[in-house]
Amino acid sequence: MFNTRHDRVAGLGNSEGSQRALNLLYAIRTIQERTGKDLGATFLSGTTISNSLTELYLLFKYLRPNELERQEIRCFDAWAAIFAKKTTDFEFNVTNNIVAKERFRYFIKVPELAAFYNEITDYRTAEDVGVDRPHKHEILHNIPPTPAQEAFIEKLMKFAESGDATILGRAPLSETEEKAKMLIATDYARKMALDMRMIDPEYGDDPNNKASHCARMIAEYYHKYDAQRGTQFVFSDLSTYKLGEWNVYSEIKRKLIEDYGIPAHEIRFIQECKTERSRKAVIEAMNNGDVRVLFGSTSMLGTGVNAQRRAVCIHHLDTPWRPSDLTQRDGRAIRAGNEIAKLYADNKVDVVIYAVEKSLDSYKFNLLHCKATFIDQLKSGALGARTIDEGAMDEKNGMNFSEYMAILSGNTDLLEKAKLEKRIVALESERKSFNKGISDSRFRLQTISHDIANNEAAIERMKADYARYEAVVQRDKDGNPVNSLVLDDCKYKDEQNMGIHLQGLARKTDTHGKYVRVGEVYGFPISIISERTLVDGKEVVQNRFVVEGNYKYKFNNGFIAMSDTHAACMNFVNALEKIPGLITQHEERTARLKADIPTLESIVSKTWGKEDELKHLKSELAALDRKITAELAPKQDEKDGVENSQTAAQTVDAPSQSEDAKKSMVAEPATDYAVPRRFSAVPETGIPRHAGRRM
Repeated sequence: MFNTRHDRVAGLGNSEGSQRALNLLYAIRTIQERTGKDLGATFLSGTTISNSLTELYLLFKYLRPNELERQEIRCFDAWAAIFAKKTTDFEFNVTNNIVAKERFRYFIKVPELAAFYNEITDYRTAEDVGVDRPHKHEILHNIPPTPAQEAFIEKLMKFAESGDATILGRAPLSETEEKAKMLIATDYARKMALDMRMIDPEYGDDPNNKASHCARMIAEYYHKYDAQRGTQFVFSDLSTYKLGEWNVYSEIKRKLIEDYGIPAHEIRFIQECKTERSRKAVIEAMNNGDVRVLFGSTSMLGTGVNAQRRAVCIHHLDTPWRPSDLTQRDGRAIRAGNEIAKLYADNKVDVVIYAVEKSLDSYKFNLLHCKATFIDQLKSGALGARTIDEGAMDEKNGMNFSEYMAILSGNTDLLEKAKLEKRIVALESERKSFNKGISDSRFRLQTISHDIANNEAAIERMKADYARYEAVVQRDKDGNPVNSLVLDDCKYKDEQNMGIHLQGLARKTDTHGKYVRVGEVYGFPISIISERTLVDGKEVVQNRFVVEGNYKYKFNNGFIAMSDTHAACMNFVNALEKIPGLITQHEERTARLKADIPTLESIVSKTWGKEDELKHLKSELAALDRKITAELAPKQDEKDGVENSQTAAQTVDAPSQSEDAKKSMVAEPATDYAVPRRFSAVPETGIPRHAGRRM
């Protein structure tokens, strides 16, 4: 729950919240007040931001109250004033008209907002954790409206304007139905886009309707992957399977059997499964390739179905309201364990989205786009710009919801705008990558130059130390150095006693992190330093020995032999004998660094060559925006009407499948349907009397 003065802005949801949400807030606050910190609760979700802008604010309200108070953000409006910008934008209403709508489209101070969000989230994708699953290949299957649909769209637009239900061939609206006019119009539009027989059974079949297109595509994939027994999922939340009634599932199955010769037993509906046992049997049959096509709704087939082993294609007859629902549908095939896609389809799964022009499909695609873009950009953490436009392209996914919206609308200006926006985003991303590459190369060049100078200075100092050593070292007849070790606090000069003395120093000395002189070799001082470390959970002191010249030289990483007195005494001469090797290593590293300089200098000197093109495209986009604004600006009464239509449209949910679960499972659904003579376009979920009631 939250308070706001923006009560006429789309997408804010129900500000009154629910009693359960309030109880949760009280419980979390009690825990937080006891500790005085923003701790005590962990939220686990795959969709932390799913539907509206308020969800992001509410996450902060629940989990970071102290931080909100520190930033003097005490209500939603204060938060929105910092991170969001309210604009008037053009969207599609339920009748595919373009109308003005106020909403929070632009999010500003994005890096700060993302950092704030990432403070309380640990977000992981399948790619982040290395899940081996197929890639999604989306295909937009654009379907021109049939003549019957064209005519009905005109009727629907007139009904939405006038409220005269007789235009649609039904009785006048009752007082209750009058309040839900746009809800009824929305339901009619959704059904019309799927099949005209959902409006009136008198319309009959049409060879160019969505069912015919879908049947043809299913048959193509069926035969293409026949040798591998490839399987397909078909999703629709409207007109689900009911025994003895006409439905789009059974209609497509009829076409597959009669027109394409696919065996009936290889086509199943998830609604046929009335028990968990029968459900598991169908899933197993899909994985074995005995069932090749499985129909279902989002609620019954979208989750908990692991039938991906042979999946090659997913068909969306309709589009759900939430991006998360579309993700769940796609996840039936785009998941680990898809063997056929990996071996025979280049590790890709085709996702076919069927959309009828000038239908509610355009509106739903637009809604999905507005919700998905911001959510994905925020969760990914890859936010470069300081401002996010929910209406912009998603450069990583190519043809996304915005492209769908523009293509389906039939408006060439919007299509051109979508193309320009995508090109601009791509160029801005390219420029950002180019500038980052230049910056990284410049920093790398500076670092390399500094490292070369340091290496060359180190080489000279080490050469000076080795020359000093070579001038005084004594060697035996085999060329091995003679030890000339002298220990300050040891009165003995033989190796055995000096070795015992060194081993005693290694065991008992504690210099508290400081270098302390203990002797010399060939005029080079020898020092010991004590370092603390944990061994088996206990803190112990370790001592290292170094020979000091221009640098501190060590042999065996500074540790002396604790079981061999001769080796212990020779440790320091051996350290000096390593100097030529150290010089060689520094010279080789310097040579490698110098070899990179010409390439880096070449990169740093480059300039990005597409700045003029980007400016020109931005100028074109600005001009096109002005043109669209001038041509599509709605009248004042149209503005008032759209808010009701949008609100009504967003209250429509997917049909309940509870009735399906009560029917007994049948092996082969009948193809003769008892078609009711009377029908109603009012959704099965009913008409809410109070849109803003507490849930």
